[in-house]
Amino acid sequence: MKILVVNTLYPPEIVGGAEVSVSLLAQALMRLGHQVAVVCLHGGTDPSVSDAGGIRIYRLPIDNSYWPFGQGHKPPALQRLGWHLRDVWNRRAARRFAEILATERPDVVHTNNLTGLSVSLWAEARRAGIRVVHTLRDYSLICRRATLFRHGDNCRQRCSSCAAFTAPCRFASRFVDAVASNSRFVLDRHRALGYFSDMPGRVIYNVVDLGEHALLAHPPGDDLVFGFIGRIEAEKGIQVVLKAVELLPNKGWKLRIAGRGLDAHERSLKASCKSERVEWLGFVNQQDFFATIDVCLVSSVWPEPLPRVLLESISAGRATICSTAGGIPEISGMSALIGSYEPHDHRRLAELMTRAVQDASRWKQRHAVRADLTERFSPDVVATQYLDLYQGRSASVG
Repeated sequence: MKILVVNTLYPPEIVGGAEVSVSLLAQALMRLGHQVAVVCLHGGTDPSVSDAGGIRIYRLPIDNSYWPFGQGHKPPALQRLGWHLRDVWNRRAARRFAEILATERPDVVHTNNLTGLSVSLWAEARRAGIRVVHTLRDYSLICRRATLFRHGDNCRQRCSSCAAFTAPCRFASRFVDAVASNSRFVLDRHRALGYFSDMPGRVIYNVVDLGEHALLAHPPGDDLVFGFIGRIEAEKGIQVVLKAVELLPNKGWKLRIAGRGLDAHERSLKASCKSERVEWLGFVNQQDFFATIDVCLVSSVWPEPLPRVLLESISAGRATICSTAGGIPEISGMSALIGSYEPHDHRRLAELMTRAVQDASRWKQRHAVRADLTERFSPDVVATQYLDLYQGRSASVG
């Protein structure tokens, strides 16, 4: 089977878990004997075609006013508005995609995140008579911020601007033949708004090698080391974590924070954090990070679909403390879970962290990965589930 995978970014361009998940799936499909090509964006001004381990990669320039990924600052509001208007239905990106379809002639197009490309790609695939499968990995089809999060809190209902901006996405969703999501929560939120309501759909977890951190030992010393890794921004719950830290005892713990955020926001957080037990690492390799912590804080306050950091914590044998946001509860119980808390409840988070410190010897042990989890997230299992969707063999799950 010839499969054309589409995602906004593809390694080495990585700003989140989607790029990693998509690349691991593409590699798994290729190992199963299928021809795989990828379409993504890059920061250059011209299209490029390359080969990475047998996968042909088409990297397209962004047909919009600026490159929005991984910036250390926000562009002016008017410029952002213009960017989103063009991203509603990007005709130039559609023309570029049509040329690739004519070259590749795939049996199926598998789209993922489409920010910067737009849902106009679905119409091109339908026009060419090619089956389309889409994976929901965020909320960009129903929220122009892709997070359902604004002004430091979750959106209780969609604002009128998001409803207007995303109306073409709802219309275009009829061009999709089957839909997948990495959590039930995200699939249900879309279907409640009339997206993908009359087509097969199912929850398919991301590919994760749950054995890749198998040899990681815990950091030495008596202190229990908590870890936060991710973008340093409000929706990831970093402020909740820092408020919880203020309530912890004066000894017996450390907190290591890995990741980067908008420059001004990051400086403000560091200035407000007075504890010498908090260490800011900046960007670090994930395996190096997990080797230096005992407990991972999965602290999102936005309705995160399925944080990859939680799966990597399981793989590393680390204990977790998790918020109940989004799809997190769907898999948090698969980890060595110390406890869960409501997303903004810093007092409950502090209570769980204190409890962990008091029982540090228990949580400084490596926690084995269950055999059934290794199977559930394995590349071959996830790829086979997608092949069922590609070939129309999978019944709807609701």
